[in-house]
Amino acid sequence: MSMSAALLYRPDGSQASLVFQTKPGSYNTESLIEFLTDPHDQLDGDPVTLIWDGLSAHRSKDMKAWLATQRHWLRVERLPAYAPELNPVEQVWGNIKATELANLCPEAIDEADTAARAGLNRIGSS
Repeated sequence: MSMSAALLYRPDGSQASLVFQTKPGSYNTESLIEFLTDPHDQLDGDPVTLIWDGLSAHRSKDMKAWLATQRHWLRVERLPAYAPELNPVEQVWGNIKATELANLCPEAIDEADTAARAGLNRIGSS
């Protein structure tokens, strides 16, 4: 199971929200592109600045090509290597790992998914 999340902030500061997704297996370029359409739709087409780490799927040839076609609404800022403290989503993951996933020994991946979603919902609705 893999998780992806984005913290969205309206440019005027009037609203913030958490967009997240869990999926079986690993993310790849195609599934990340699919995930990235949510912020665009959620913010009614307003411009989005994406702050991203160096995951290989974030830097793939296909991702770079797709990002080049999205410049009318999406701007990408890369985080420096080995700087998770600069990524606000890392705080989300840390909170969930310390709460809902702490000492969890699920018998099935669905149990881990349910626990992770509960944590994401808790944080996203705060």
